[in-house]
Amino acid sequence: MRCERSACPDCLREAAVGYQCIDCVAAARREEKARAALTRSRGFGPRTVAGARVTDRVVITPLLIALNGLVYVATAAEAGDVMNNQSSGLFLEGALWPPLIAAGEWWRMITSAFLHIGPFHLLMNMVALWFLGRDLEQLLGKARFVALYVVSLLGGSVAVYLFEDIRQWTAGASGAIYGLLGAILVAAIRLRLDLTFIVVIIGINLVISFRVQGISWLGHLGGFAVGVLVTIALVYAPAKVRTPVQVGTVVAVTVALVVLFLVRDAQLAAQLAPLL
Repeated sequence: MRCERSACPDCLREAAVGYQCIDCVAAARREEKARAALTRSRGFGPRTVAGARVTDRVVITPLLIALNGLVYVATAAEAGDVMNNQSSGLFLEGALWPPLIAAGEWWRMITSAFLHIGPFHLLMNMVALWFLGRDLEQLLGKARFVALYVVSLLGGSVAVYLFEDIRQWTAGASGAIYGLLGAILVAAIRLRLDLTFIVVIIGINLVISFRVQGISWLGHLGGFAVGVLVTIALVYAPAKVRTPVQVGTVVAVTVALVVLFLVRDAQLAAQLAPLL
């Protein structure tokens, strides 16, 4: 026994090694709980393939949904019309419209992803965000999930800015949503899950992107491509160099998108200069 005291047979309990008294067994259990708590506090314990702690808590996804919802309510209230919120000043100040971006209003590349045209547009994107985001947030962890969402958002906006007709304005979280869709595909391959349902969903969404008028398929493809690229690094990076590879990839993709934006911005500004 651990305490080296004598004990009657009725007071002995089977332990990992031999038999111990009741007090020794209880003490061992307390020590094991303390070690487990210390391990958790130091950031160790079970990890996902992306290096995130295993948890069932989802925080960022509902916050993003709430933010998009609040922005929509604000635009609808200002416009005085729930169905035509795009007429509000707030909406017009934040939508992605290339001429104004080339004139220096670069923030529209980001703010446009939190604006939606009508309640159906908002509902569809937020439902998709919930079903895709909650699983990815648990798999990737909060910081990686935020990085994936933001870079995918930028990927969609840059694709629109590069190739869309400059007379068209764009809004919506679809670029970021399609980034999550690409991320789900990569994660499923990494985890060796059945891809049938995911491939069908991606196929349906791509058909809708190309066939339904008024949908920015460029933003969808841009977000999807960036989401796939970033997630490959997040879930396939070797454990020993996981953090440098993940951070380096996110930074490299972000820098590449910024460079593409700046090149296009300079070209567009030169084209529009005679008209201003």
